Amino acid sequence: AVALMNSKDLKAFDLREESQATRQLYGSGRFAQGCLLARRLVENGVRFVEVQLGGWDTHYDNFTGVEGRCREFDQAYAALLTDLEKRGKLEETLVVVATEFGRTPEINTEHKGGRDHHPSAFSCLLAGGGVKGGIKHGLTDSSGNKVKEGLVTVQDFNATIAHALGLDHNQVIMSPTRRPFKIADKGKPVTSIFA
Repeated sequence: AVALMNSKDLKAFDLREESQATRQLYGSGRFAQGCLLARRLVENGVRFVEVQLGGWDTHYDNFTGVEGRCREFDQAYAALLTDLEKRGKLEETLVVVATEFGRTPEINTEHKGGRDHHPSAFSCLLAGGGVKGGIKHGLTDSSGNKVKEGLVTVQDFNATIAHALGLDHNQVIMSPTRRPFKIADKGKPVTSIFA
């Protein structure tokens, strides 16, 4: 603990070292500050960083809730990608935006325009880390209810991330309790999205 408290690496956590222009680029919300901190940690050699933005569980009043979430997310996410690219770090940094499920295409009028859980079709994002820019993979039916082509399972998504990181997704790893598992179970990486 003392070594950590005296470490020169703690300066990576001091967002006051950033210019006012950079801080404004990201925004002032907690997620924005988390994205800025993530960029600083990546620059200081941290290999895995997680930033969370909750508040998407919009069973009630979906459109008001999502508008606020998107405003904060869009600015900070765009700033992170722009900043990583400007600093020459985007190509070697995989930025993953994911959730455990989406929201129903149907609007629940009894819940003031709410949307419920929908695991059948939803989107995730990958940027940097060798991923081709400006592409999409997969397509839903016209209602957005089911995947029509290019289905990617959670296991496939995990295998794709492992592929980007140079990890063998088929390697059997033993848990601390000696239970064998693979990073992506039986998932297959979607290699067509890489440059």
